[in-house]
Amino acid sequence: MSLPVWAGLATTCFVAALLQATNGFGFAVLAVPFFLLLVPADQAIQLVVILSLAISLVMIPRLRDAIEPSLLLRLAIGSAVGLPIGLVAFGYSNPLIVHLAAGAVIVLFAAMLGWSRYRQRPRQVAMRRGFDLGAGTVAGAATGLVGMPGPPLMIYLMLAAAPMRAVRATLVAFFVLVYAVTLLSDVVFLGVPVADWAISASLLPLTWVGGLVGLRIADRLNETVAAMLSILVLAVAGLYTLAAAATRALY
Repeated sequence: MSLPVWAGLATTCFVAALLQATNGFGFAVLAVPFFLLLVPADQAIQLVVILSLAISLVMIPRLRDAIEPSLLLRLAIGSAVGLPIGLVAFGYSNPLIVHLAAGAVIVLFAAMLGWSRYRQRPRQVAMRRGFDLGAGTVAGAATGLVGMPGPPLMIYLMLAAAPMRAVRATLVAFFVLVYAVTLLSDVVFLGVPVADWAISASLLPLTWVGGLVGLRIADRLNETVAAMLSILVLAVAGLYTLAAAATRALY
């Protein structure tokens, strides 16, 4: 791996970790599109899974008191159903399609986030066991396919108007579970190249630093400002990913 590519990965890790620690979500959403531009799709997703697990472990001690155990259990059960579907789809996927899907999901996520927060809409979805399981299933499939469980869950919980601290805590706990299971599945069924472990290890320091800085910022940053920055970053990342994929498809 060349130094410019590694530098691009490292910079993305720092910014993505800072974003997730500040808002409770966003590492994979921001990292996936830029990783896909720098390294092959299978390697990009694998690195995101490893590093997302690492940043979630950094965050969980600060939020464990606000976790909703029953909600977490239902999401985890749903993801156990969806994860194999996503892994199988990933094994047969075209990198260009993965790229397009990642960009589309991110743009949709940013749009839904802005719509829900700034339009002051009433609750659109009632949180029920069946819906929780369904959201977990979609998130599990998204994890296996593009390494991003956050967007489906965040959209669901925001539409249900769940308390934000509980949302952040439950999401981070879910990330720990789903990324740990995903990584274990990759190791057992697909194999993780030694090079991916080495690259991940080299990127961990900047990922942890970004997470720690983000946690400090979160204690001081106005929630509205944080949301605006998140939506802006996510929208730009998604649109850039779609544009890059469209350019490759045309040429």
